Amino acid sequence: QVQLVESGGGLVQAGDSLRLSCAASGRTFSNYHIGWFRQAPGKEREFVAGINWSGRSSYYADSVKGRFTISRDNAKNTVYLQMNSLKPEDTAVYYCAATQTRWGTFRAANEYDYWGQGTQVTVSS
Repeated sequence: QVQLVESGGGLVQAGDSLRLSCAASGRTFSNYHIGWFRQAPGKEREFVAGINWSGRSSYYADSVKGRFTISRDNAKNTVYLQMNSLKPEDTAVYYCAATQTRWGTFRAANEYDYWGQGTQVTVSS
């Protein structure tokens, strides 16, 4: 089992950057595939970015590709989401999630077993 805690959210202006962190408990963090999702008011939770257990494979939603970068430091049990060139439409609560599943798209929320509490990101225009 793993517990996840997100941090780094805040209020920024369009064009600014933020780095979110997802800190995990447990000794087997490197066994988990990690995803970032976000949910805006009145909208469904949507996939943002994912990274495999080693950090060698990462992938993104089209809406953030080229602006966001996901990375992980298994020695620190932490996954990061660097968000650049933020837009008002990036405003949402951002969640990290973990799964030990080895097969799947890793873009669907129901593929993940563990979730953090979320961190709010607000981008003003």
